[in-house]
Amino acid sequence: MVLDQRWKLKVEKKHLQEEEKKEEKHLLFSLMKSKIICLSKNDEFKEILKGRKNSNKYFTIFFKKLTNKNNKKLNISFVAKKKLGNAVKRNKIKRKLRNITNEAVKKLSLKFDYSYLVIAKETILKNDYLDIKKIMFTEFNKIK
Repeated sequence: MVLDQRWKLKVEKKHLQEEEKKEEKHLLFSLMKSKIICLSKNDEFKEILKGRKNSNKYFTIFFKKLTNKNNKKLNISFVAKKKLGNAVKRNKIKRKLRNITNEAVKKLSLKFDYSYLVIAKETILKNDYLDIKKIMFTEFNKIK
């Protein structure tokens, strides 16, 4: 009898540990999920280009409040012009910027009621990821 009770306690304890691990994985996955939505309509791009802008040597950020926007998600698009290089280089630039923005969403309190448009410049190809990240964080802090 005593062995049965001990066995039951061990099984329950193991089951609880497994449940906790599943919950931790679920929480990590939900934190990793992006809250970013890209702009899709031509009118949205034109509207944002009429708004305010911050510019530096790596990129230009246009931002404006859009009326028909979900405030729970970050509305941001990344643009790399064709003169920056072939499709591989342009996609690499956009991946870098998207990754930095994901980190900024987690670490900074960005304004979700704004819509953003980030246009990359040629200097972004030649410089280090950490430099770009530092400047992007300062630009997002200026927008606050």
